[in-house]
Amino acid sequence: MINKMVGDLTGHRIVVTGSKGLLGSGIVSFLHQQGCRVIAVDLEPAPVDLDPAIEWHQLDLSDSTAIEAFAAGLQQPLHGLVNNAAVSNPYNDPVAMLDLSDWNRVIAINLTAPMLLVKHLSSLMVDGSSIVNIASTRAEQSEPHSEAYAASKGGLVSLTHALAVSLGPKIRVNCISPGWISDQQGLTETDHQQHPVGRVGNVDDISHATAFLLSSCSGFVTGQNWVIAGGMTRKMIYEE
Repeated sequence: MINKMVGDLTGHRIVVTGSKGLLGSGIVSFLHQQGCRVIAVDLEPAPVDLDPAIEWHQLDLSDSTAIEAFAAGLQQPLHGLVNNAAVSNPYNDPVAMLDLSDWNRVIAINLTAPMLLVKHLSSLMVDGSSIVNIASTRAEQSEPHSEAYAASKGGLVSLTHALAVSLGPKIRVNCISPGWISDQQGLTETDHQQHPVGRVGNVDDISHATAFLLSSCSGFVTGQNWVIAGGMTRKMIYEE
Protein backbone atom coordinates (compact mmCIF):
# COMPACT_ATOMS: atom_id res chain seq x y z
CA MET A 1 0.00 0.00 0.00
CA ILE A 2 1.42 3.39 -1.00
CA ASN A 3 1.64 5.90 1.83
CA LYS A 4 1.21 9.12 -0.13
CA MET A 5 2.52 12.24 1.57
CA VAL A 6 3.65 14.05 -1.57
CA GLY A 7 1.07 13.79 -4.31
CA ASP A 8 2.89 14.39 -7.59
CA LEU A 9 5.82 11.96 -7.63
CA THR A 10 4.07 8.89 -9.05
CA GLY A 11 6.04 7.50 -11.98
CA HIS A 12 8.92 9.95 -11.55
CA ARG A 13 12.33 8.45 -12.26
CA ILE A 14 14.68 9.53 -9.46
CA VAL A 15 18.37 8.63 -9.12
CA VAL A 16 19.52 8.20 -5.50
CA THR A 17 23.19 7.67 -4.67
CA GLY A 18 24.50 6.06 -1.51
CA SER A 19 21.39 3.90 -1.46
CA LYS A 20 22.49 1.18 0.97
CA GLY A 21 23.37 3.26 4.02
CA LEU A 22 21.02 4.35 6.78
CA LEU A 23 19.97 7.61 5.19
CA GLY A 24 20.10 6.45 1.57
CA SER A 25 18.04 3.33 2.16
CA GLY A 26 15.44 5.42 3.97
CA ILE A 27 15.21 7.88 1.09
CA VAL A 28 14.94 5.07 -1.46
CA SER A 29 12.21 3.34 0.55
CA PHE A 30 10.17 6.49 1.07
CA LEU A 31 10.39 7.61 -2.56
CA HIS A 32 9.33 4.12 -3.61
CA GLN A 33 6.32 4.46 -1.29
CA GLN A 34 5.44 7.68 -3.08
CA GLY A 35 5.26 5.82 -6.38
CA CYS A 36 8.65 6.88 -7.74
CA ARG A 37 10.63 4.67 -10.09
CA VAL A 38 13.84 4.74 -8.07
CA ILE A 39 17.24 4.20 -9.68
CA ALA A 40 19.45 3.30 -6.72
CA VAL A 41 23.23 3.70 -6.87
CA ASP A 42 25.76 2.38 -4.36
CA LEU A 43 29.29 1.02 -4.12
CA GLU A 44 27.83 -2.16 -2.60
CA PRO A 45 25.73 -4.80 -4.37
CA ALA A 46 21.97 -4.72 -4.08
CA PRO A 47 20.35 -6.00 -0.88
CA VAL A 48 19.06 -9.55 -1.21
CA ASP A 49 15.54 -8.39 -0.33
CA LEU A 50 15.50 -5.47 -2.78
CA ASP A 51 12.07 -4.73 -4.22
CA PRO A 52 12.24 -5.69 -7.93
CA ALA A 53 10.65 -2.36 -8.83
CA ILE A 54 13.83 -0.58 -7.67
CA GLU A 55 16.60 -0.46 -10.28
CA TRP A 56 20.01 -1.03 -8.66
CA HIS A 57 23.40 0.03 -10.02
CA GLN A 58 26.67 -0.86 -8.32
CA LEU A 59 28.97 2.10 -8.99
CA ASP A 60 32.22 3.55 -7.66
CA LEU A 61 31.58 7.29 -7.52
CA SER A 62 35.30 8.05 -7.23
CA ASP A 63 35.64 6.80 -10.84
CA SER A 64 34.67 9.57 -13.27
CA THR A 65 34.68 7.17 -16.23
CA ALA A 66 32.26 4.85 -14.44
CA ILE A 67 29.94 7.78 -13.71
CA GLU A 68 29.91 8.77 -17.37
CA ALA A 69 29.20 5.19 -18.45
CA PHE A 70 26.35 4.91 -15.93
CA ALA A 71 24.78 8.10 -17.24
CA ALA A 72 25.15 6.97 -20.84
CA GLY A 73 23.17 3.83 -20.02
CA LEU A 74 20.17 5.71 -18.68
CA GLN A 75 17.28 6.87 -20.78
CA GLN A 76 14.97 9.84 -20.67
CA PRO A 77 13.03 10.98 -18.88
CA LEU A 78 14.64 11.64 -15.52
CA HIS A 79 12.78 13.75 -13.00
CA GLY A 80 15.25 14.01 -10.15
CA LEU A 81 18.61 13.26 -8.56
CA VAL A 82 19.49 12.85 -4.89
CA ASN A 83 23.24 13.19 -4.30
CA ASN A 84 23.44 11.37 -0.97
CA ALA A 85 26.59 9.22 -1.29
CA ALA A 86 29.53 10.31 0.82
CA VAL A 87 32.54 9.20 2.77
CA SER A 88 30.62 9.31 6.03
CA ASN A 89 33.50 9.37 8.52
CA PRO A 90 33.96 13.08 9.25
CA TYR A 91 37.39 12.76 10.84
CA ASN A 92 40.86 12.87 9.34
CA ASP A 93 44.41 12.91 10.63
CA PRO A 94 45.64 16.21 12.09
CA VAL A 95 46.20 18.58 9.19
CA ALA A 96 50.00 18.49 9.57
CA MET A 97 49.83 14.74 8.91
CA LEU A 98 46.86 14.68 6.52
CA ASP A 99 47.74 12.55 3.50
CA LEU A 100 46.77 14.16 0.21
CA SER A 101 45.26 10.90 -1.03
CA ASP A 102 42.84 10.85 1.92
CA TRP A 103 41.84 14.45 1.23
CA ASN A 104 41.37 13.76 -2.48
CA ARG A 105 39.20 10.69 -1.85
CA VAL A 106 36.78 12.62 0.37
CA ILE A 107 36.56 15.52 -2.08
CA ALA A 108 36.13 13.13 -5.04
CA ILE A 109 33.17 11.27 -3.56
CA ASN A 110 31.50 14.01 -1.51
CA LEU A 111 31.87 16.92 -3.93
CA THR A 112 33.23 16.02 -7.36
CA ALA A 113 30.88 13.06 -7.89
CA PRO A 114 27.73 15.16 -7.35
CA MET A 115 29.02 17.68 -9.87
CA LEU A 116 29.77 14.93 -12.41
CA LEU A 117 26.38 13.32 -11.92
CA VAL A 118 24.68 16.65 -12.56
CA LYS A 119 26.93 17.22 -15.57
CA HIS A 120 25.99 13.91 -17.18
CA LEU A 121 22.37 13.54 -16.02
CA SER A 122 20.96 17.05 -16.34
CA SER A 123 20.50 16.67 -20.10
CA LEU A 124 18.17 13.71 -19.40
CA MET A 125 15.99 15.70 -17.03
CA VAL A 126 12.62 17.08 -18.04
CA ASP A 127 11.35 20.58 -17.30
CA GLY A 128 10.43 20.85 -13.63
CA SER A 129 13.01 18.33 -12.47
CA SER A 130 14.70 18.70 -9.10
CA ILE A 131 18.12 17.91 -7.64
CA VAL A 132 18.66 17.48 -3.89
CA ASN A 133 22.20 17.44 -2.50
CA ILE A 134 22.71 15.98 0.98
CA ALA A 135 25.33 18.08 2.77
CA SER A 136 25.81 18.36 6.55
CA THR A 137 25.69 20.82 9.41
CA ARG A 138 29.46 20.29 9.43
CA ALA A 139 29.50 22.73 6.53
CA GLU A 140 28.87 25.37 9.23
CA GLN A 141 30.21 23.80 12.43
CA SER A 142 33.34 21.78 13.10
CA GLU A 143 35.13 19.51 15.52
CA PRO A 144 38.93 19.17 15.45
CA HIS A 145 40.44 17.16 12.62
CA SER A 146 37.53 17.21 10.19
CA GLU A 147 38.92 19.47 7.45
CA ALA A 148 38.30 17.21 4.44
CA TYR A 149 34.70 16.40 5.31
CA ALA A 150 33.85 19.98 6.27
CA ALA A 151 35.39 21.34 3.08
CA SER A 152 33.53 18.82 0.93
CA LYS A 153 30.17 19.58 2.51
CA GLY A 154 30.75 23.33 2.47
CA GLY A 155 31.61 23.02 -1.20
CA LEU A 156 28.41 21.05 -1.81
CA VAL A 157 26.33 23.82 -0.25
CA SER A 158 28.00 26.37 -2.53
CA LEU A 159 27.72 24.08 -5.55
CA THR A 160 23.98 23.89 -4.85
CA HIS A 161 23.26 27.59 -5.26
CA ALA A 162 25.61 27.86 -8.24
CA LEU A 163 23.81 25.02 -10.03
CA ALA A 164 20.41 26.47 -9.14
CA VAL A 165 21.27 29.64 -11.02
CA SER A 166 22.88 27.81 -13.94
CA LEU A 167 20.17 25.18 -14.44
CA GLY A 168 17.06 27.21 -13.70
CA PRO A 169 14.29 27.49 -14.60
CA LYS A 170 14.29 23.97 -16.08
CA ILE A 171 15.81 22.29 -13.00
CA ARG A 172 15.62 23.33 -9.36
CA VAL A 173 18.58 22.53 -7.09
CA ASN A 174 18.43 22.49 -3.30
CA CYS A 175 20.47 21.15 -0.43
CA ILE A 176 19.69 19.46 2.88
CA SER A 177 22.15 19.70 5.77
CA PRO A 178 21.21 17.05 8.33
CA GLY A 179 22.31 17.20 11.93
CA TRP A 180 22.44 14.11 14.13
CA ILE A 181 20.43 11.42 12.34
CA SER A 182 20.28 8.04 14.09
CA ASP A 183 18.62 4.64 13.88
CA GLN A 184 17.58 5.45 17.46
CA GLN A 185 19.51 2.54 18.95
CA GLY A 186 21.54 3.13 22.12
CA LEU A 187 20.54 6.75 22.60
CA THR A 188 20.27 8.34 26.03
CA GLU A 189 17.81 10.88 27.34
CA THR A 190 20.68 13.40 27.39
CA ASP A 191 21.23 12.77 23.67
CA HIS A 192 17.60 13.66 22.98
CA GLN A 193 17.13 16.54 25.38
CA GLN A 194 20.17 18.53 24.23
CA HIS A 195 18.18 19.19 21.05
CA PRO A 196 15.75 22.13 21.19
CA VAL A 197 13.08 19.87 19.65
CA GLY A 198 13.67 17.28 22.38
CA ARG A 199 14.93 14.39 20.28
CA VAL A 200 17.66 13.13 18.00
CA GLY A 201 16.75 13.10 14.31
CA ASN A 202 15.60 10.04 12.38
CA VAL A 203 15.68 8.97 8.77
CA ASP A 204 12.09 10.06 8.14
CA ASP A 205 13.06 13.66 8.97
CA ILE A 206 15.37 13.68 5.95
CA SER A 207 13.47 11.42 3.55
CA HIS A 208 10.26 13.42 3.93
CA ALA A 209 12.09 16.69 3.30
CA THR A 210 13.84 15.16 0.30
CA ALA A 211 10.52 14.10 -1.22
CA PHE A 212 9.11 17.57 -0.67
CA LEU A 213 12.06 19.22 -2.44
CA LEU A 214 11.75 16.76 -5.34
CA SER A 215 8.06 17.54 -5.77
CA SER A 216 6.30 20.48 -7.35
CA CYS A 217 5.04 21.40 -3.87
CA SER A 218 8.41 23.15 -3.51
CA GLY A 219 8.24 24.70 -6.97
CA PHE A 220 9.22 28.17 -5.71
CA VAL A 221 12.25 26.87 -3.80
CA THR A 222 15.70 26.67 -5.36
CA GLY A 223 19.29 27.35 -4.37
CA GLN A 224 18.51 26.83 -0.69
CA ASN A 225 20.27 24.93 2.09
CA TRP A 226 17.71 23.33 4.40
CA VAL A 227 19.30 22.76 7.82
CA ILE A 228 17.44 19.91 9.52
CA ALA A 229 19.14 19.53 12.87
CA GLY A 230 16.53 19.87 15.59
CA GLY A 231 17.64 23.43 16.27
CA MET A 232 21.21 22.52 17.29
CA THR A 233 22.84 24.99 14.91
CA ARG A 234 20.91 27.81 16.66
CA LYS A 235 21.87 26.76 20.18
CA MET A 236 24.68 28.59 21.93
CA ILE A 237 26.78 26.06 23.84
CA TYR A 238 29.59 26.87 26.26
CA GLU A 239 31.22 24.60 28.81
CA GLU A 240 30.59 25.79 32.37
